[in-house]
Amino acid sequence: MNKSLFKNKEEMPMFLNVMDVAHLLGISRASAYELVRTAEFPKLKVVAGRIIIPRDRLLEWLDSETRYDALPR
Repeated sequence: MNKSLFKNKEEMPMFLNVMDVAHLLGISRASAYELVRTAEFPKLKVVAGRIIIPRDRLLEWLDSETRYDALPR
């Protein structure tokens, strides 16, 4: 499992690359690329197939995908 490079939102750059997402989520590089390839994942494709992920859109996506009601109380 990868360790996140960022301690809080303010340390995160405005745009992340796939490896940043892998570190942030604690997943492998392959898993991060698989996630980024899904249609609903927030991403921008730029020159030569390079993918960048807007930080704020990623955080919104994570919040929308989190099931708080599934947590034990």
